[in-house]
Amino acid sequence: MKIFISGISGTGMGPLALMAKRAGLEVVGSDLAEGAVSNELRKAEIEFDTEAKQDGSFLKKHLDSIDWFVYTSALPEDHAELVMAKEAGIRTSKRDELIAYLVEKLGLKMVAIAGTHGKTTTTSMIIWGALKLGVPISYLVGTTLPFAEAGSYDTNSEFLIYEADEYDRNFLHFFPWLSIITVATYDHPDIYPAPADYQAAFEKFRGQSEEVIEGSNLEGDGFRLAGKARRKDAAMAMAALLRMAEELGMTLSQDEIIDVLDNFPGAGRRFERITDGVYSDYGHHPEEVASTVEIAKEEAKLRGKLGVVLVYEPHQNTRQHEVREGYKTAFDGVAKLYWLPTYLTRENPDLPVITPDEFIAGLDLATRDVAEAAKPNRDLAKALKDYHQAGYLILLMTAGPADGWLRKIFEV
Repeated sequence: MKIFISGISGTGMGPLALMAKRAGLEVVGSDLAEGAVSNELRKAEIEFDTEAKQDGSFLKKHLDSIDWFVYTSALPEDHAELVMAKEAGIRTSKRDELIAYLVEKLGLKMVAIAGTHGKTTTTSMIIWGALKLGVPISYLVGTTLPFAEAGSYDTNSEFLIYEADEYDRNFLHFFPWLSIITVATYDHPDIYPAPADYQAAFEKFRGQSEEVIEGSNLEGDGFRLAGKARRKDAAMAMAALLRMAEELGMTLSQDEIIDVLDNFPGAGRRFERITDGVYSDYGHHPEEVASTVEIAKEEAKLRGKLGVVLVYEPHQNTRQHEVREGYKTAFDGVAKLYWLPTYLTRENPDLPVITPDEFIAGLDLATRDVAEAAKPNRDLAKALKDYHQAGYLILLMTAGPADGWLRKIFEV
């Protein structure tokens, strides 16, 4: 079978392309630009194009041999490639159908990790732990990994470890053997009009799962990782690894799992170490922000840093109108806070865009006093370098382009 993946080089579709190739499918694809998984695609010898996507000319070259056109949720219905595939009578779908097909074709048990936040780190920890402890797995994670490809298939595996995203109700297309739910706090108002809709989706997901591990029932006792949230992620990963080992008839002790997970090297943009004392994180929800700030403060103390300097770029104005009240105490304890303009995607044009100064006005007084509206420019770059040289830990939290900007500042 030959599949064409539109949006192939990002962290949503790229891992799926890698897994499909490893599972024996022929894979080609396209994207608007080079994405986070581009280099991994090249290493896997997957042909993809970033020049001709808008007019569909690259797809046209493969049209006669394509069996299935798989596309990212970001692709509009009138996109040239999607229109061309439909007119040619080719099967078209988003990624969930292909994932479900691979699960059935390969006879895999899905271990799905879902939740408002923490799911990428927990998924990555399970992958790290399984690879280190000799548990055969296939996997898909929505980020890059410093220790492995972002997606893979092992012929000896019985399990597919999958980061199940609630956006666009993606996770409701699956019936996992085991589900881990990190936390379910209202998000994605463009998909779920009210908190009750969001909770109903998670309840349905629970009902579709054979077994469920709830993160709210676990603590991170015994782990030495910085931050309560990260220790809790590790506890969920350990619970999943123990259940998988039990299913395989393997014997794993909690102590050996703790030893492995305490050495977890992190995942792309999840408190990712860019260089000494500089970190990038994807967080953009107040609860996730508060958890990551706690991790950063503990890490700063462990590393002998003077404190935490945080740069925050919110994601999606529509979301911010729903969650802005949650920021009040989320940044407590930082030495300095730079608030960037919101990274705008999938917006409601009727909502006024909340400015950095308006966000800052809603913070606790202590944080408000150290907060400043800023833009990712030379002035901010100089300030961050000065703070870094003085001995502060620098943390950027963004789901947007500020990540690339930070990496250029601290290139090593």
